[in-house]
Amino acid sequence: MTFRPTLVCVHAHPDDEALFTAGISSLYRARGHRVVLVTCTNGRLGLDAHARPGSHRDHDAEQTVATRAAELQRAARHAGFHRVVNLGYDDSGMAGWRQNHEENSFMNVDINAVARVLAGIFDEVGATVVVTYDENGFYGHPDHVMANKVTRRAVELSASTQRLYYPVIPQGVLATFTKNASQQNVYLPAWVHDAVPGTRDDLIACVMDVSSYAKQKQETIAMHASQIDNAELVTMAPDLFSMLFGTEYYQRGWSRTTVSGDEHDLFGGL
Repeated sequence: MTFRPTLVCVHAHPDDEALFTAGISSLYRARGHRVVLVTCTNGRLGLDAHARPGSHRDHDAEQTVATRAAELQRAARHAGFHRVVNLGYDDSGMAGWRQNHEENSFMNVDINAVARVLAGIFDEVGATVVVTYDENGFYGHPDHVMANKVTRRAVELSASTQRLYYPVIPQGVLATFTKNASQQNVYLPAWVHDAVPGTRDDLIACVMDVSSYAKQKQETIAMHASQIDNAELVTMAPDLFSMLFGTEYYQRGWSRTTVSGDEHDLFGGL
């Protein structure tokens, strides 16, 4: 059997694949790699058809799940994914929301049980490199934090996975971006502000130039149209959008063997 490098992105909610890793998924698809998306939750607590968040007493979770499922399929294809797997857990909501305590909320899963499922997926598709959030979940969302925990365990159980990376924003890049956005009166989503102060520059292992796919990434975000809190990113001037999204930065979270050659390629040296 011919070896085919495979990237698996593990994300918490529909639209996270667009915001965090659509650059590398598009790039590696173009290079002929297999690219697979695992989404852990149904996104039930996103904005509903009336723009009500999951914390609102009249929020329509059923409609939100259906809408976001359809958006995810379209967006994932546009971002280069060959396959989409949804684990189907309930969105837990932000820290402090009442849904945090519900049994099927993703933040309450059995870590080892979910890790075994993920490891099975990794080995089925022949995952070489896996990407998910860092220990802080990029900005502290409980579902992102849990995605890190189950994925970190899963790569250890997987026979095929060689490396695990986290998408991050270096402190220097984030400071420059937020300053320029403020000067242009651009509203930034809460997750960007909550990432401050970003990741120390010396922890960045891999810098990926995905500027050729910045437009595609912006279009992918737009396909999650129900989540209007990202509207400013959709309408952002191309130069400003590319400043933040035209390069993706990755921290190495785990590797099976000593790594070299990954400064500009997550698969470098393999």
